[in-house]
Amino acid sequence: MNLRKILVLLLAVSSVITACKKDDDDGPMTVELRDAAEVYAEDMIDIQDYLETHFYNYEEFQLNSAYSLANDNFKIVFDTIAGTNANKTPLIDMVDSKIVTQGGIDYTFYYLNVREGLGNEIHRSDEATLIYEGSSIPDNYVFDSSVNESQFNLMAVGATSGVIRGFMEGVIEFKTSDSYDINGDGTVAYHNHGIGAAFIPSGIGYFNQPLAGVPSYTPLIFKFSLYKRTILDHDLDGIPSYLEDLNNNDDLFDDDTDGDQTPNFLDNDDDGDGYLTKDELDYGEYVIQVGDSDPTFAANEFESSRVENNGQITIKTVILRDTNGNGTPDYLDETSIPD
Repeated sequence: MNLRKILVLLLAVSSVITACKKDDDDGPMTVELRDAAEVYAEDMIDIQDYLETHFYNYEEFQLNSAYSLANDNFKIVFDTIAGTNANKTPLIDMVDSKIVTQGGIDYTFYYLNVREGLGNEIHRSDEATLIYEGSSIPDNYVFDSSVNESQFNLMAVGATSGVIRGFMEGVIEFKTSDSYDINGDGTVAYHNHGIGAAFIPSGIGYFNQPLAGVPSYTPLIFKFSLYKRTILDHDLDGIPSYLEDLNNNDDLFDDDTDGDQTPNFLDNDDDGDGYLTKDELDYGEYVIQVGDSDPTFAANEFESSRVENNGQITIKTVILRDTNGNGTPDYLDETSIPD
């Protein structure tokens, strides 16, 4: 799937690359590697024009009861403000925005929050389960979609691919489903999940990578319904990867407590004291039923996994032990020795 591709790093020393698409007559087609700031300026014109001239089918969504069963099946449809739709509210008046910095450029990133969701927040280091549709701006050409739930690692780590930055930035603004039913045909009906869309400048999309039917340097739209998350622990040290961003800058690769050039989320001995991180932690477990409220955790306790089976949910937690009470958890304190 196209969504699994990782954004190619921009190499300033390169002027052209060979694209995967071939010209019928001239052999391999080359795509000029353009200035990212110049492309971003062009993309923003296209995105803002699209937001000003299009609307979504908000009248089909029960705004006074966002988490109704009927809304669980809501699908976003975009259309042009014209003719009988001339009085519709444009997207530009309905979207939220934030700044996403990449490659020295501060991208204005727009996203449509139809409903946030009532389940769990999703982290940049998690795996997401969702359905989606990707299309191009301004012509709405659909180049990728999944009507059945699909799983994606949001972040690329080593040989494991992630999604494009813009898609991740959209998904993390939403929450998962909080419950589900099994239909008679065995399919799953999720309830109260996040529903939204992301409007992505090509610099945090595929940039100079052409897609089937979509030229390079094209801004994109991804619509999605976010169903579930899976919390990942990349180094299997007992600390969920989302907790290893110690400086809270959304970059897991620059947190390295013991200075061994291996980031904490890939280091099974974070403080370098010779004791495995997993042996310097405590653990908890809770069992609830689907639809029950989540348990209340201690201040130093965090969810590490959640498994559902026949309506029963098992939640496992990690507890950050601080034996000497100095405010630094044992797994980050080289002076703390496990029993």
